[in-house]
Amino acid sequence: MQESTERKSGLSHAEDLAFKSAAAYFGEELIHWLGVPEKALRVVPTELVKLETRHMYEDFLYEMENGFLYHFEFESDSISEADLKRFREYEAVTARTYGMPVITYVICSSKVKKLKDSITEGINTYRVKVIRLKDEEAEGLLEQLSLKPKRELSKNDMIPLLFTPLMGGCLTLEERIHRSVQILKEAEYVLSETDIRKMEAILYVLAVKFLDEEGLKLIKEEMAMTKLGQMIWDDAVEKGREEGERIGSEKASERYSRLILLLSRENKVDQIVEIAADPEYREQLYKKYGI
Repeated sequence: MQESTERKSGLSHAEDLAFKSAAAYFGEELIHWLGVPEKALRVVPTELVKLETRHMYEDFLYEMENGFLYHFEFESDSISEADLKRFREYEAVTARTYGMPVITYVICSSKVKKLKDSITEGINTYRVKVIRLKDEEAEGLLEQLSLKPKRELSKNDMIPLLFTPLMGGCLTLEERIHRSVQILKEAEYVLSETDIRKMEAILYVLAVKFLDEEGLKLIKEEMAMTKLGQMIWDDAVEKGREEGERIGSEKASERYSRLILLLSRENKVDQIVEIAADPEYREQLYKKYGI
């Protein structure tokens, strides 16, 4: 029970982790799926230092082909007035720092049906564009991807899989993650092995966050037959060689889960997905945290 509570609290911002990781590695495809037609030119630094030396961290910022900066914020709860004031402050500092107009998109996984998108103070009204993931039906997307010939799929088709656990629909969270993992198993024609592992890692983070112990156990069994699972097993075999004995895949999986938990507590979003792609870096972190 204590481990379960620790796991849930440690990944309290799992939605943010998923969004930020997806934006970092699959940004071009992600923003197109979200309904933004313009082309992104580059990722823009999001750490802004004001004159009073207070650091402000935005979630994600893109310089667009149309001359605007598109600022993306990820919210798992309803959007409050305090959130909108914070976004407005980000916009003002960003626009002044880069000398470019800014539009803020808020991607929200909250179940709240009507989300606040503006505030009026004095003579000014500030507004953001809200994208509500619960309006998307996970089963429709999964069915479409399952039926489409594998060789006809594109990277743009695959990226929405990362957000099926946060969408609406009748399928349980376990079913959504399970079916998403199944589709990724056959994605070699579309994605590189590294990209597949990164996507599996994001889904794994969401599974650790949202599923109970029984549901997570089933997903771990499913993950054992994926690219990410093979990576975890390779870790187990290598660790076994070092210790003179071979440890089981279950222990290796717990080792990997523990590292995710520790990184999430420290809000090291980029590292959570990077460890799925870089074995040497992953091993460095295992040693750093004594896992």
